[in-house]
Amino acid sequence: MNPPLRSCLRFAGLVLVAAMASTASGAAVDSVLKLVRSEQAPLLETLEELVNIESGSRDLEGLDRIAAHIAGRLTALGGRVELITPGDDAYRMEDTPAQIGKAVRATFTGTGRRSILLIAHMDTVYPRGMLAKQPFRIDGDRAYGAGIADDKHGVAVILHTLAILKQLGFREYGTLTVLINGDEEISSPGSRNVLTRLGSEHDAVFSFEGSRANADGLALATSGIATVTLRVQGRGSHAGGSPERGINALYELAHQVLQTRDLSEPANGLKMNWTLAQAGFTRNMIPPEATATADVRVLRVSDYDRIERTLRERIRNQLLPEAKVHLLFERRRPPLEATPASRALARHAQEIYRELGRELIVTDVAEGGGTDAAFAALTARGPVIERFGLHGFGAHTTDSEYVHISSIEPRLYLATRMIMSFSQGRDQ
Repeated sequence: MNPPLRSCLRFAGLVLVAAMASTASGAAVDSVLKLVRSEQAPLLETLEELVNIESGSRDLEGLDRIAAHIAGRLTALGGRVELITPGDDAYRMEDTPAQIGKAVRATFTGTGRRSILLIAHMDTVYPRGMLAKQPFRIDGDRAYGAGIADDKHGVAVILHTLAILKQLGFREYGTLTVLINGDEEISSPGSRNVLTRLGSEHDAVFSFEGSRANADGLALATSGIATVTLRVQGRGSHAGGSPERGINALYELAHQVLQTRDLSEPANGLKMNWTLAQAGFTRNMIPPEATATADVRVLRVSDYDRIERTLRERIRNQLLPEAKVHLLFERRRPPLEATPASRALARHAQEIYRELGRELIVTDVAEGGGTDAAFAALTARGPVIERFGLHGFGAHTTDSEYVHISSIEPRLYLATRMIMSFSQGRDQ
């Protein structure tokens, strides 16, 4: 570790120890709290290591490097580790690359009966070279770096939660499974089926995406995301000499977009907005082709069927009967829906957080983003809870992605205590 980083950590550690001492720490489990505090500096070192491996969703070399690094860490913690290469069951969308990054799975077998799945992702949205513009650095309470808030901090929190459990000698779970995938930012085409299967095999799922910078909480619901692609095939002709010989694909596309512009249902959380359009090849040609793309967000899985059915009915009404209209509806990510089981476990999480004298915000209304937790929830037999990671900001930006160092201790404590408490059945 370099001297400036070590100095920053010493200063941050003093501030945080003083802050924690002023809370109701007497109610906290002292053995856990002591180890949590000792893991802050190592966790920041892990973050630096992870950020320094560029791992964009289409960067197979970088994804292989970070997968090997994470696999090594999980093996050292005592897990039975395997690398999962996406197979023929991958859900291929228009933008899915030919080769998809691997996932890392680790299994820890304990002495108890309850099973827990911990998930996070190691891929980022950034192309190779972005690290030079967003290197790892610490400035006050913020640790910066490309991909640090989405979702390399989630990987780090899982690794150091496991380290705390190992130091405690805690093995009262039945099975503790970790899945770190490398394709989340491209809608998890290769890992979605694994996530769904594992969700059905475990008693609870904890997902380690981050909390927002000023929202110390967990989430029980996220939006489902779909993409609509509308393609119109017309016929080209000279725009000046013989426009009547053509079939104007742009006219038909405009007609279709206008007649499907009112499908959003704000009261039900259903949102559909046309966001991209392209037509023609050159100014003096009647456009033979035109394409438009819409973004769709839903709160219920059943809304997908309804809006797709409505779209297909609407596009039968054509402005130019000779044109050919094609619709592609891709379900990129299902919604995560709050359940009685997830609400009950979230209330228990709030009780645990109060051991630190802190209040945990629990949201059960989706805010617009999607999550891999939703795949795990499709056939889950128990609660699925999102946002066990650190507080962060600036995901998918070019110069300002960071996490709050001061969130490391409380979030590590929450994750550790939740695994222990759920394993022991104390949430009931």
